[in-house]
Amino acid sequence: MPQSLLQSFARGLLLTGLVTSALPTLTAAQTVQYPPAPKGDVMDDYHGTKVADPYRWLEDPDAPATRAWIDAENRVTEAYLAGIPARERIRERLRRLWDYPKYGAPFHKAGRYFFFKNDGLQNQSVLYSQAALTGDPSVLLDPNLLSADGTVALSTLAVSEDGRLVAYGTSASGSDWEEFRVRDVATGRDLPDHLRWIKFSGASWTKDGAGFFYSRYPEPGDKALSDVNRFQKVYYHRLGTDQTRDVLVYERPDQPDWGMNAEVTDDGRYAVLHVWLGTDRRNRIYYFDLKDPTHPRVTGDVVRLLDAFDASYAFVGNDGPVFYFLTDLDAPRKRIIAVDTRHPERARWREVIPQGADVLEEVHIIHDLFVTSAMHDASSRLRLYALDGRPLSDLALPALGTVGSITGERHDAEMFYAFTSFLYPTTIFRYDFKSGATSVFKAPNIDFDPSGYETKQVFYTSKDGTRVPMFVTHRKGLTLDGSHPTYLYGYGGFNISLTPSFSVATLVWLEMGGVYAVPNLRGGGEYGEEWHQAGMLEKKQNVFDDFIAAAEYLIAQGYTATPKLAIAGGSNGGLLVGAAITQRPELFGAALPAVGVMDMLRFHKFTIGWAWVTDYGSADSAAQFPYLYKYSPLHNIRAGTRYPATLVTTADHDDRVVPGHSFKFTAALQAAQAGPQPVLIEIETKAGHGAGKPTSKVIEEQADRLAFLVRNLGMTIP
Repeated sequence: MPQSLLQSFARGLLLTGLVTSALPTLTAAQTVQYPPAPKGDVMDDYHGTKVADPYRWLEDPDAPATRAWIDAENRVTEAYLAGIPARERIRERLRRLWDYPKYGAPFHKAGRYFFFKNDGLQNQSVLYSQAALTGDPSVLLDPNLLSADGTVALSTLAVSEDGRLVAYGTSASGSDWEEFRVRDVATGRDLPDHLRWIKFSGASWTKDGAGFFYSRYPEPGDKALSDVNRFQKVYYHRLGTDQTRDVLVYERPDQPDWGMNAEVTDDGRYAVLHVWLGTDRRNRIYYFDLKDPTHPRVTGDVVRLLDAFDASYAFVGNDGPVFYFLTDLDAPRKRIIAVDTRHPERARWREVIPQGADVLEEVHIIHDLFVTSAMHDASSRLRLYALDGRPLSDLALPALGTVGSITGERHDAEMFYAFTSFLYPTTIFRYDFKSGATSVFKAPNIDFDPSGYETKQVFYTSKDGTRVPMFVTHRKGLTLDGSHPTYLYGYGGFNISLTPSFSVATLVWLEMGGVYAVPNLRGGGEYGEEWHQAGMLEKKQNVFDDFIAAAEYLIAQGYTATPKLAIAGGSNGGLLVGAAITQRPELFGAALPAVGVMDMLRFHKFTIGWAWVTDYGSADSAAQFPYLYKYSPLHNIRAGTRYPATLVTTADHDDRVVPGHSFKFTAALQAAQAGPQPVLIEIETKAGHGAGKPTSKVIEEQADRLAFLVRNLGMTIP
């Protein structure tokens, strides 16, 4: 990262420290004095447009000046939050509600079942194994023992075909960087194998258990958390050998931005390569013929099966040389096709399951059937099809909600899946293919009675007339008089769908009298690729318009009013919140942007940021720069504007959306704020983009956010 700040700036921050006014308990006027953030004179020229970047120095999280600023900002924020009496009560209620056993869907290999369980408040879920479904489980891998503070998390897991070995990945402090190891299931001990510099990769064993395929990047320099990630390569690791001896299976030095992952087919005959470019939903499919799986082929033996880069293709399974794919080719809501690798011409492709009215999200081959999860108005439908495409049955679901974690293999007689909704804690179901019976496998017992609450799906009209769905959850019998604090959460990007999900923090918000609203904005995948494309690139403003229209709908219908309305989102959703408050600052009472992409002119210059260009565009393009500049949150902060109360959250180890985004946005917003509402930032140390965050940190963060809303939305907590 650039380092442009003189050491004198650091000295000034260290000597000045922080000054805060006496924090009132619950008075309307709130004044906070923020740590000094000197402005530099950096000026960039974008195709003839001069753009200042006065806080460029904050892009270096390790510079002494930045570290001093981080410490000072955290002290200001902690002092503010400590002055909110409800904070501790909220934290304690979160702890009590969170303290219940949570299970993942089990899966099995060679007669052994594997599953994750969290006893309640464990920082990380624990991996168990057992010989039979009703047997006694034993701990196979407890990531809570890998660090004193619970900040090392499991990130990847793959069990060998014979069930004897587990390849697993860990990430530390929320980083995307992973380290792979191999554990013996019988002894619970790790083998000597240790692989590093891995990101965005699974592990896929050859059927003989001799080793596995994985993908890695070149070893980075001294800026591992910020340097750009390019030149990913596929390797084969043979057990018991040093990583330096791993076989380079495939690379494309002529395509530094390509990513690639290998997956061994169920029959062990092929290694299928998914080749991707950033977040573009289009991809390529190559494969190797593993006639001898103990000797994986090297570069040059690949067969480029689907190389047109014209659609998304997800490998589902195969019958010998016939490969099944879930694709959006000529089907924005997706369909299943069969490609015979002996006759791969497009004219010979066969449609197995055509596109339907619902979006086909996920497909598995279990019990020699297609098990599909489809999305209807942003909620799940679970269906079974024969391998020739004949529809067989729909599986009944308990409520309006989301199916996830479908597990099972080609010849299994059972499958497991998770189901969840806003008021339905994640429950694991078992389906018996022979009897057709569905039963509850694991259901949580939680200290919350959902019978007094309800979720409705409403539809509202966006600025351009588009009909947008939104889930609204609240107490039954709610009087629509505009008095209710409302938490509006959104995302809107990268073809990601926001379907009903369970959250303890949401329950606490509901108990506090709040309304929880989740709109399905364009840019997501709720209605297929057309919905996604309507909110990307030069159409990104549609996403912000949809979100603003959701806020206006909630106010017009009497759910809430501006002083009671909070907006929130993370990552791309942080960008959403940043754009909303810079475009319509008068509409919201509070804002919670988390790990947001705030600098739309420089996001592609760090770590994996370049991969988002396919969804956002790039300021390097003269054609794309104008619309990025027009909505970039950092560049649309205006001095003298009254912004809503804002609590920015990020992490100094975030190597997905580097923290410089949030740092620069906060410094600029603090300098511009004309109203009494606070602009604060909470910067986690030893945490990243959110994945694998310890339970203790999640509870603390949620308590702080809710306490911030209690004060700034004028809430009274009994």
